[in-house]
Amino acid sequence: MVHCLAQELILRAEEMKDTPIATIYFGGGTPSLLEENEIVFLLDTIYKNYAVVDSPEITLEANPDDLWPGPRGGSSKVSRYSTVGINRMSIGIQSFFDADLKLMNRAHTAHEAENCIKEVMHYFDNISIDLIYGIPDMGDDRWEQNIGKALSFDLAHISSYALTVEPRTALSSFIQKGIIADVDDEQAQRQFYLLEERLTTAGYSHYEISNFGKPGFFSKNNTAYWQGKSYLGIGPSAHSFDGNRRGWNIRNNIKYIQQLHKGKLPIEYELLSKTDRYNEYVMTGLRTIWGVSLEKLEAEFGNTYRSYLERQAKKYVDEHLLFWDNSVLLPTKKGKFLVDGIASDLFMLNLKG
Repeated sequence: MVHCLAQELILRAEEMKDTPIATIYFGGGTPSLLEENEIVFLLDTIYKNYAVVDSPEITLEANPDDLWPGPRGGSSKVSRYSTVGINRMSIGIQSFFDADLKLMNRAHTAHEAENCIKEVMHYFDNISIDLIYGIPDMGDDRWEQNIGKALSFDLAHISSYALTVEPRTALSSFIQKGIIADVDDEQAQRQFYLLEERLTTAGYSHYEISNFGKPGFFSKNNTAYWQGKSYLGIGPSAHSFDGNRRGWNIRNNIKYIQQLHKGKLPIEYELLSKTDRYNEYVMTGLRTIWGVSLEKLEAEFGNTYRSYLERQAKKYVDEHLLFWDNSVLLPTKKGKFLVDGIASDLFMLNLKG
C-alpha cells in the first residue's frame, strides 16, 4: 500500500505543477500505524516530485493507544516521528472519561488519553486534539470537566464535533434497542455553546464551527479546504479538488492497488458547475470567521448569485441567526450551531451555469 501511495503521488504530480505544497496531512484511517521509515519514504517522494514551500505544515493523525508509553505504543515512536519531518500532531482523544470512550467503542482509555498528550508534548508544540459532545448520558457537568481537562494542557488547537450515530454500528443498535439513550439535539446545542464560551474565554479563536486555535495555530490544511484552495488526496477513498473539478479515489484497497500496478489512476472526476461552486462557497464560508463576501461572490459568480444570496439571507438576518459585517455574511452566536441547515437554504438549486 505504501508503495502504491508513492506511485499515485508520482503519477499525479502534474496536477499540482503550478501550486506549491504548503501542507501535508497524514490522515484518515490509522496513519499512526506507519513506521518512521515509511513516512520518510512518502515525504521523500513528495519533495522529489512537487514544489514544497519552506517550512510546510506536516500533520499526522494519531490514536492515543498507538502513541502513549505502554505495551501498545511507546515513547520511542513519538520521538521518532518528531525527527522525520512531522511538525504537527492531531490526536483523537474524544473524551477523558472511560464511560464515554466505551460507549463510542474507542480502543484507548482515559488514562491512556492523558498520558498520550503528556508524551507528545515532550516532542511537539503544535498539537491538536479532538473532543466529542452530545454523547448520550454525558451531562453538562461531565462535558465541562472534559473541557477543563483539555484546557489544562494548554494545547495549540482543539477540534470538537457533535456525536453522529452511523448506521449498522454497535452504538446505533444499542440506541434502537433502548439500551442507550438517543442523541439529544438540545443537549448537543447546549454543550456546543458551553464549549465556545470556555474556549474563547481561554484565548482560542473560534475560526471554524468545529475548530478552535490559538493565534498562529489555525490548521493550515483544513483552512485551505474552507477557503477553496486546490488539494490533492492520495490513497483509497481520498478526495481531491482543483478549483473546478472534484475527484474521488476508489474505496476498495485491493482494487486501488491493482489499478496502480497497471499504471492507471484509480480516480473519477466530476466537473463542478458555477452553481455547485457557489453552493460550496456559501457552505464553507458561513462555517468560518471569514464568512461569505458579497464582493468575492459577485466577482466569481456574477450579480445574479449575489442578489439571490441577499434575498435568501434576509429572513435569517431578521431572525438574528445571520448578520452583515459590512458586505460579509456571518452567523450570529445563536446561528452558529444551526449554520449547516441555514447554508442549505441559501443554496442555488435551479441554475447550472
